[in-house]
Amino acid sequence: MTKKTQQYLLHILGCLLFISIPILSSPDLDSTTSLFNVSPFRREFLSYLLLLGFFYLNYLYLIPQYYFARKYMWFFICIAGSFSIIAFLPSLIMPGNMHMHKGMMPPDSMRMPAYGTGVPHFRGYRRFLLPPMLGGSMLQFLLVFSLSFLLRVNRRINDIQSEKLKTEVSYLRAQINPHFLFNTLNSLYALSLEKSDSAPEAILKLSSMMRYVVTESGRDTVPLENEIAYLKNYVSLQRLRMDDATAFTFILSGNASGKYISPMLLIPFVENAFKYGLNPEENAAIDIHMEVAADELLLKVKNNKVTVVVPPGEESGHGIDNTRQRLQYLYPDRHTLTILDTDDFFEVQLKLILV
Repeated sequence: MTKKTQQYLLHILGCLLFISIPILSSPDLDSTTSLFNVSPFRREFLSYLLLLGFFYLNYLYLIPQYYFARKYMWFFICIAGSFSIIAFLPSLIMPGNMHMHKGMMPPDSMRMPAYGTGVPHFRGYRRFLLPPMLGGSMLQFLLVFSLSFLLRVNRRINDIQSEKLKTEVSYLRAQINPHFLFNTLNSLYALSLEKSDSAPEAILKLSSMMRYVVTESGRDTVPLENEIAYLKNYVSLQRLRMDDATAFTFILSGNASGKYISPMLLIPFVENAFKYGLNPEENAAIDIHMEVAADELLLKVKNNKVTVVVPPGEESGHGIDNTRQRLQYLYPDRHTLTILDTDDFFEVQLKLILV
């Protein structure tokens, strides 16, 4: 069941529960008379229908069109007009009183003979013909207004956050780290000068990475095999920068066939390890372990902290923070992310339930 279907079902259930309030609370519920033959009940039921209509009018139209557009005067005029309609329309179109509610018969002290007849009438008769007391109508109206207002504002906040995150996701998907690209091109240039046999393969891997970013990273999900292939190519190109002194481990296990993942989701963790873990003059060590088991993906990336020169504008490590937000948005209840940041090493452990 999709999230949108769940929302529709919740709205339908809420409407049914709201409409059932005047029915279940009516004192004439257990009588043989049909409730819709009882004038006070009909007025109360109509009031609830109008309140329900106002809820969706306010939620779907008034707040977006007037309040969010800062047309406050028109907004409050519409709210006041809606309250007037809800408070007085039921009694205007159904002024009769076919049956009194059980238990609402006024005491004898309120009765007096009608003028010119011996038939008693009620001194407080009009108060029973009016809609629920204005204070009660106001309270109901304010509750419905507040609920619709809070729900709509909350939805707007969520929409803004979602759009912001989608923009960030699109940005992350659409880019290859320029410094990685420059370093790779320098490595390729060095290989070409040496007339190394590794140069054509390295160029092919870089081309494959760029094709993946351009053609597949805009999708919601991609085959996990493709994402792993991208990581393999990235690691292979980064290894061109390593010397024999770097302790490097890259282990992949499990079967990725038939599984899908959001694109470019894992690369920031691996990229971070190479960014802060490579220095040929220090004790550099990078460990990458990835295991695919059933519907779970386990990723562990660890690097020793070494002295590195970070390019301007990249010191803050936004890649990890943005990926954390992506995980919360894309896999809210299907991931566990643990980050260990000590003086000597940095380690990321990700457990992801795949779609």
